[in-house]
Amino acid sequence: MVIAIDGPAGAGKSTVAKMVASAMGLRYLDTGAMYRCVALLAQRNGLTADDGERAAELARPFEIRFGEGDPQPVFLGKEEVTDLIRSPAISELASALSAHADVRKLMADRQKKMVEVGGVVLEGRDTTTVTAPNAEVKVFLTASMEERAKRRHAELLARGELITYEELMKQIAERDHRDYTREDSPLTKAPGVTVVETYGLTPEEVATKIVELARAR
Repeated sequence: MVIAIDGPAGAGKSTVAKMVASAMGLRYLDTGAMYRCVALLAQRNGLTADDGERAAELARPFEIRFGEGDPQPVFLGKEEVTDLIRSPAISELASALSAHADVRKLMADRQKKMVEVGGVVLEGRDTTTVTAPNAEVKVFLTASMEERAKRRHAELLARGELITYEELMKQIAERDHRDYTREDSPLTKAPGVTVVETYGLTPEEVATKIVELARAR
């Protein structure tokens, strides 16, 4: 079975996807981590958010793979970059670079190959429309911008990263604008997708809803 979880930034996709994968005995594919790896390479080589074509070429020779565990280890070539790709700066650069068609095509092609073998839960902001449009279960998580900023703020503070709620609101608004308006694979609800409003629900409750959908399928 393939379960694809889509939705805007801060909707809780990663947390929920990990729970669903664990409950269903499936692999977890963090598509966002792959874009973060591209951003890390770009940052190390002095590229900016406008250098999408160069970033894609830079990333092409590098294998991106995942290990076992929580947090899930992420490897860029032979280097483990699990913690390095989680900084706010890398997050912002990854979001900006992901709007470039060259970067999206490179990552989407790789993700599709990972999905082809089946037995996976993947999450990201085009998984139900581009990466896994034929997934047996397609879910679109949603919540208000304020709710998403609140959750993300709590997550970052728990990791010791200091950022204001107002700055997060600004970042999420910018990401939403990029995601919904980009020319290549804009964020949208795919045909047959189940929309889950996450306001007032714990991650466990959201995961349970998706597991129930999967088992019914």
